[in-house]
Amino acid sequence: SLLSMSISVKPFGHLPCGCEAKLYTMTNKSGASVSVTNYGGILVSIIVPDKTGKMGDVLLGYDSIEGYAPVNPGYLGALIGRYANRIHNGRFPFHGETIQLAQNSNGQHLHGGNVGFNARVWDVETRENADSDALILTLVSADGEENYPGELRVTVTYRWNDKNELSLHYEAVSDKDTLCNLTNHSYFNLEGDAFGTAANHTVRIDADRFTPMDKDSIPTGELRDVTNTPFDLRAGKVLADGFACEKNDEQLTFGQGYDHNFVLNGAGMREFAEVSAPVSGRVMRVSTDLPGVQLYTGNMIDCFKPGKCGRVYQKRDALCLETQFFPDSPNQPRFPSCILRAGERYDHTTRYVFSVSREEM
Repeated sequence: SLLSMSISVKPFGHLPCGCEAKLYTMTNKSGASVSVTNYGGILVSIIVPDKTGKMGDVLLGYDSIEGYAPVNPGYLGALIGRYANRIHNGRFPFHGETIQLAQNSNGQHLHGGNVGFNARVWDVETRENADSDALILTLVSADGEENYPGELRVTVTYRWNDKNELSLHYEAVSDKDTLCNLTNHSYFNLEGDAFGTAANHTVRIDADRFTPMDKDSIPTGELRDVTNTPFDLRAGKVLADGFACEKNDEQLTFGQGYDHNFVLNGAGMREFAEVSAPVSGRVMRVSTDLPGVQLYTGNMIDCFKPGKCGRVYQKRDALCLETQFFPDSPNQPRFPSCILRAGERYDHTTRYVFSVSREEM
């Protein structure tokens, strides 16, 4: 074929509902690939070269759908909606009334409720181009689903190109005013998913402030300066050095490590993070047009099935960078609004670019 990119589709096992899950793999001309399943829009694998050119999988995940369904502990790789992150007590004021959502995580509403977008089967359309491939995932969330107002039509386009760039373009439109805050919950280990800890990774996040939280992981409403705290990642920090501060830092104690929203500097599409791993030499740069990102260092990973690598994933084996509106925004008037007005388009993009460190090249 004249196309250097290609998309393959294969069965990925049967869901509890009896329907078949499928795995879609986009492979570029260098052989690097991204795989996504229609169940939960889950990113199953990202296979990219290390500094020696050896391919490896940098995502935690499973070889078949049975690892992800009926329960996907930690939301590994999943698309999250209608509202990513937490809403305090699952309640928020809206147009003069109080809306009550599921309290599915220690009394809080988390990641869209009992059956979020992570547990839905998405429609998938494939599109092959000369220099990039796309998977266009669509979903209709009914008015009143999980008690959210409005019928929300969602499109998430995964695009993978010959430069090892993966972009996620999130679009949604509702027929009533509603909340919308979509993200992806991939767990990255740039040494490869079999490596174990991600504590050796260096993480740089371009954020002068973060949103401290209470013991229930709900933001206090403060936008706190990161200066002289373990949350100052502006120059890059080895995660182990941050973890070492935990016993003397209330915020790290509450999160059992990093599990915090960072207030990203700037606006519009901008690179906000760089993650690098010393052994493999892999580097991931992340850009978004969203106002925040949750850095989560896998502190509560509680998997019971072996992953793709044959071992059961442990705490802090990976990190997540969940681009988002801030947690509990509906109850925090000082935070950017996550209200999607009827007929308006939710339209946000996050891009991950994989390379190897320049020093070793």
